[in-house]
Amino acid sequence: MAGQFPPAAELTSSRRPVLLPGEIECSILSSVDIECDEIQTFPHLKSGIIILTTHRLVWISDSTNSSNSAVAVPLATVTHIFSPKKSIKAIFASPRVRFQVSFSSEGGVSGTVSRSAVITVVIRGKGDHDAFVSKFLENWRARAWENENNKVSSSGSASGSSSTGSSGFYTSEGTVRMVGVAGILRKEQELWENTDKSLQEAFQDLNALMSKAKDMVMLAEKMRQKLISSTNSQSGAINDDEVASKEEIQDWLLSVGIISPVTKESAGALYHQQLSRQLADFVRTPLDKAGGMISLIDIYCLFNRARGTELISPDDLLQACSLWEKIDVPVMLRKFDSGVMVIQSKSYSDDEVLARIKTLVTKPDALQFGISASDAARTLGIAPAMAKEHLLTAESKGLLCRDVSSEGFRFYINLFPEINSEDLYLVTDYAIYATWIKAAIGRDRKHKMTNYTM
Repeated sequence: MAGQFPPAAELTSSRRPVLLPGEIECSILSSVDIECDEIQTFPHLKSGIIILTTHRLVWISDSTNSSNSAVAVPLATVTHIFSPKKSIKAIFASPRVRFQVSFSSEGGVSGTVSRSAVITVVIRGKGDHDAFVSKFLENWRARAWENENNKVSSSGSASGSSSTGSSGFYTSEGTVRMVGVAGILRKEQELWENTDKSLQEAFQDLNALMSKAKDMVMLAEKMRQKLISSTNSQSGAINDDEVASKEEIQDWLLSVGIISPVTKESAGALYHQQLSRQLADFVRTPLDKAGGMISLIDIYCLFNRARGTELISPDDLLQACSLWEKIDVPVMLRKFDSGVMVIQSKSYSDDEVLARIKTLVTKPDALQFGISASDAARTLGIAPAMAKEHLLTAESKGLLCRDVSSEGFRFYINLFPEINSEDLYLVTDYAIYATWIKAAIGRDRKHKMTNYTM
C-alpha cells in the first residue's frame, strides 16, 4: 500500500462510502477528528463522520468543499489497539481511541519503506464510545477481510436437559410425584422452562436464517459485479437478447438485497441521516426504470424487500426522505396538491410529461371521448394514481379541462385559450380546433347513420 496514507475513500453521490465486496457497516459516530503527529503528510481531518466496517475505518468530512473529502484506514494495517487511559484528565476530555498502523511509503533507495505510526481518533460528538471501541476490537480480531469467502455458521445449542426426568413433576409411570402448592409451582416452573427452551431454539433458527440471508446477498452482489465487469470487457458484437438477459439478471441480483443496511444499532443518533443517504443511492435504479418519478409506497416496498430482515417503518422512510432537502443528493420528495407523495429525480421535468399528455388528448378519439387516468397510465407507463396527478397538474396549468360523471374523471383538451376574448367567433389557432370540429362532425354523422339504419 505504497503512497499517501490513509488512502482516499470512494463515495456515492449521496456521500455514502462505496463498500468493498463482503464489507458490512458496524458503527457510526459524528463530530470525529483523526490525528497523527508521526506522519508529516497526514491530512487535516477535523469534524467528520467515522464509519466502522468489518474492513475499514472510513472518515467522511461534513463539508462538501473539503479537500480531504473521505479517507479510509484499512483494518488490515492495524497492528495494535491501545487500551483507553484512565485518569482524572481523561474523564473531562473528549474520548480518544489510539491504535498503531503499519504501512508502506515512498522513499529510500529501494523505492518503498515500511513505516509504523500511532493514530488517534478523537470523539467530540455524542455517541456510545465504549460500544465503538468494543466493535473496533471485535472487527479487528475477526479479520473479515481474510475470511470473507468463508460462510458464517451458527454454533451452540440450547442448554439444559429434559424436564421429564426422574426429578420432574411426573414419575416414569406417569403418576404425580408432588401434590399441593409445591406441585403446582413445580409444574408452572417446568412449563416456563419448556417455553424458554422453545424460544431459544426458535431464535437460533432465526439467527441462522439471517446469517444465510446475508451470505446470499453477498453472493448476489459478487455475481452482479462479475456480470458488469464481463460486459465491459467484451467486445460490442453482442446481440440484443444477450444484453437484455444480462440486464435482467443484474436487476434481479440487485433486488436480492442490500449488503450492509443502515440500522439504529450501527448508526445510533445518525440513523435517519445515514438512512436518508443510503435511500438516495438505492432509488436511483428504480427511478431510471420509472422514468424519473416513483410513488413513495412503491419505494417503501422495494426498499424493505432489499433490506431483508432489517425492515423500517413508514415514519422512518418519510423522515429519511424529508432530510433530502438538507443534504446534497440528486433526488427529492414531492407532494402533489391532493396529498400524494412521490420520489423524483431533480433532473426530472414536467414539460416532457405534459407534452406527451397533450399528444394523447389531441388524438381524434380523445377529442371526442376524452381520456381517463388509466389511458394516461398506459401511455406514460406509470401507475393510474400517479397518472391522475399528472392530469390534474396539466389541468392546473390550463392544458386540460375536466369532466366529472358517474364513470369518473375524464379529461379533454382545453380549447378556451384559443378563443379571442375580443371576438368570440374568432379562433386564434385553427390546428386543434379544426381537428376537434372534424371529430365532432364525424361523431354526429356516425350517430345519424346508426339511427337511419335502425
